[in-house]
Amino acid sequence: MFIDLRSDTVTKPTPAIRETMSRAEVGDDVMGDDPTVARLEELAAGMLGKEAGMFVPSGTQSNLCALLTHCQRGDEYLVGQTAHTYLFEGGGAAILGSIQPQPLAQDEDGTLALDKLAALVKPDDFHFARTKLLCLENTTWGKILPRDYLNAVRSFASDHQLSLHLDGARLFNASVATGESAIKLAGPFESVSICLSKGLGAPVGSVLLASADFIKEAKRWRKMLGGGMRQSGMLAAAGIFVLENHIERLAEDHENARKLCDGLAGIPGLKVDPVQTNMVFVDFAQVDGSQVSQTLEKKGIKIGGYTGAKQRLVTHLGISSKDIDFVVDAFEEACA
Repeated sequence: MFIDLRSDTVTKPTPAIRETMSRAEVGDDVMGDDPTVARLEELAAGMLGKEAGMFVPSGTQSNLCALLTHCQRGDEYLVGQTAHTYLFEGGGAAILGSIQPQPLAQDEDGTLALDKLAALVKPDDFHFARTKLLCLENTTWGKILPRDYLNAVRSFASDHQLSLHLDGARLFNASVATGESAIKLAGPFESVSICLSKGLGAPVGSVLLASADFIKEAKRWRKMLGGGMRQSGMLAAAGIFVLENHIERLAEDHENARKLCDGLAGIPGLKVDPVQTNMVFVDFAQVDGSQVSQTLEKKGIKIGGYTGAKQRLVTHLGISSKDIDFVVDAFEEACA
């Protein structure tokens, strides 16, 4: 058994989740007959303050359905240079929707500077793609978008006739860390995607939340993309369980991340970024990062493949405080 810090996507369903899934009432969701899926969508919509929801297999599909609903062929969306919707989703919006991304480098706090965004909004001229949408991510690389920034973004979008989509894969991490309700954090956005299978611990699935009309159109795209599932209530039951039981426990992941950060910061050769949620970024510039990774794996610790000076370590429900102690000791030995 490994201590796996590669991502919070590696969580395993708990016995309680497995039991809940086995008892789920199911139907054909494509025909609108799965009561458990309907209950999940209603629950998630209420938690985010939106009219309706759509259960999908993955966060990538959820974001793509949102972009395809917001934009038409030849339209453009503004997005962070390292945002998931731009960098880690296979170019789906461009390839499948003919939607042009206009990326912009994020500031240190994860925000996109509004003056720089304004300069990228295209004029109403047939020489240019039509700028229709701004996509943000919260949390983004473990950082929480400031509340006053979200308010400013809403005003910015209104002034420039842009729609807003939020990749809220880890939105509940932001909510728990700040004490702000998920409804408030989602409020400025027309559409929001939340992930059930990261820190919350469900085995699979995301939910797209928006107005009823928006979700009706998004369901067309879900079908086209192969995301229409049949007796998916068994999966939805896991989503309901984690939304009702696993949100507040995200604070444990944050505490473990801070403990890991403090422990690693005391090791010569390592530089650690300040931690806000469940991600710890460690600068390996002064050590042989590849060798450290190999040594840790021999000790039963998995971290992301070494691809540069900075390495991401992610805490989740499969990681205990005792595990953190073991990991810090292992790092000390590996870096000695």
